[in-house]
Amino acid sequence: MFRHVVLFRVRDDVTDPDLSAAIDELRAVGKAPGVTLWTIEMSLDTRKGRVIVEDGSFVDRSAFETWRAGDAHKRVAERMAGLADWWVGDWEADAR
Repeated sequence: MFRHVVLFRVRDDVTDPDLSAAIDELRAVGKAPGVTLWTIEMSLDTRKGRVIVEDGSFVDRSAFETWRAGDAHKRVAERMAGLADWWVGDWEADAR
């Protein structure tokens, strides 16, 4: 199994409608072959601002790499670059 976690710190000037649209796009990009778990949620902790949590699992690293190279991911990454800064954690995990 391959894990992919992203924390998006949304910029303060992003409007609520733009934020909602971005969340919808992030949720849609998880509907792809090889994705076994896909969760997009707003963090309940707002001390550092608005944070979107993306938590995904893939069958394996190859499935992740195929997903990451796809047009849908490229489009949402471009959109998010205009709305947020982010930190990524990717790792191969035991399927316990």
